[in-house]
Amino acid sequence: MSTLALKKSNSAPVAADWLQGLKTRFQNYRVYRETLNELSALSDRELADLGLHRSMLRRVAHQAAYEAR
Repeated sequence: MSTLALKKSNSAPVAADWLQGLKTRFQNYRVYRETLNELSALSDRELADLGLHRSMLRRVAHQAAYEAR
């Protein structure tokens, strides 16, 4: 009986950690998508002015979303 009560009391922090992790992953994904969408909307000339090529956009968006935080 005490083991069961112990598991119940520990499940709340685990659930909160899981939910916070899910929230963080979703926020990172939104930053990735927004960055990728904004960069994709630029013309090739505008990208060249930034020193980027269209093939680099996914990597740049990934760095902005996941490596900068």
